[in-house]
Amino acid sequence: MFKKNHRHLQIPLTSNVDELPEKLRKRLENSWAGVFYREIFSRIDEAPFAELYADFPSRPNVAVNLLVGLEFLKAGNGWTDEELYDYFSYDIQVRYALGFRQLGEGDFDLRTLYYFRERLSRHMQETGVNLLDQAFEKITDAQLKAFQVKTGKQRMDSVQVSSNIRQMGRVQLLVEVLQRVERMLNEVDQVHYSEAFAPYLKGHAGHYVYRMKGEEVAPHMERIGAFMQQLLVELKPAYGSQAVYQVLGRVFSEHFSIALEKVSVKPNTELSSSCMQSPDDLEATYREKRGVGYQGYVANLVETCDPENVLQLITKVQVAPNNTDDDQFLAEALPNLKERTELDEMNTDGGYGGSKSDPVLVKLDVKLFQTAIRGRNPDPEKPHLADFDIRFGEDGQPKQGICSWRAESIGTPQCSTEKLCRAF
Repeated sequence: MFKKNHRHLQIPLTSNVDELPEKLRKRLENSWAGVFYREIFSRIDEAPFAELYADFPSRPNVAVNLLVGLEFLKAGNGWTDEELYDYFSYDIQVRYALGFRQLGEGDFDLRTLYYFRERLSRHMQETGVNLLDQAFEKITDAQLKAFQVKTGKQRMDSVQVSSNIRQMGRVQLLVEVLQRVERMLNEVDQVHYSEAFAPYLKGHAGHYVYRMKGEEVAPHMERIGAFMQQLLVELKPAYGSQAVYQVLGRVFSEHFSIALEKVSVKPNTELSSSCMQSPDDLEATYREKRGVGYQGYVANLVETCDPENVLQLITKVQVAPNNTDDDQFLAEALPNLKERTELDEMNTDGGYGGSKSDPVLVKLDVKLFQTAIRGRNPDPEKPHLADFDIRFGEDGQPKQGICSWRAESIGTPQCSTEKLCRAF
């Protein structure tokens, strides 16, 4: 049963905080813990989370603002769940930030946090609504109003976020999936397929590739592909609904193709960046940026940037597989930002303009200022369109022009770009 948490608003007559010397109490109030309590925790709207809980009389929920506050603190500090629970239990600043003045008050089982995350995930899958994202936006909107932050000018940028997965080669990834399929089987099926699985069960998946020579990869991949196809056909009636079986189907379709009833290995050039990077993180993708490979996700952030503001605030956070284009981030963020703020100018790098965002910018009357444009840097040893001052006739056709690259009239015999300029 959902119940709002108002206890933190009623300060106890005596508490562990009151036992601190006055100097330390003031230091605590003015520390990050006091700022977090006043500006974040106290602004968390619990009402939208009510639909995660039963609507009939039952045991009251652990305070939603406590669970949401803990998630914010964990993300901000990079804590593990174990560290999170220890800090909550014993760190007076963390407890103060979450509205507690007494040690031992508000204790809960860590499984409660896991159940809360599960409800949040299921709710988002069913409705498409991210309640944590909504909570962040409501907190930010209240802060923008309270601190009178001007929101007309904002800036946007993205950063790569590594997934907590290990690097896997293709063969190692496929063997890892086969090992999980074997563990999925009941005892009877494990015995039935024991001989076929035997080569892939000698240690972890990395052991399978330790002594494999380069020329041996192709035949190993072919055997794995044929075995996977066999498993997909034979196991479907009994295991088709299992998550591991579906992972098997996904990696097979990503790495293999079937032509004339023969399984073929797809070359590396045909693999999509959205191919599974690890069976432990099904949404992580691969992307190369400036010659560096990344596995995981990309976070896109928007921040106010008016020079008259005393402070700037992050107004929106987006997270997606890292093969998501910046142009798409901008297109998706603009309607929400325009509705919540007074946005009329967005500042970005050269990757954000494009076919998806340009129509939205025009529709919402938002000006885009980019520090660069897409494409490679021009070669200083070659002429480019920008080097030509082209003059047009009344019919709209180019008539003559000047090549600033050579500082010569276009078409003169000594101009080395004559072939390029014959159209004029």
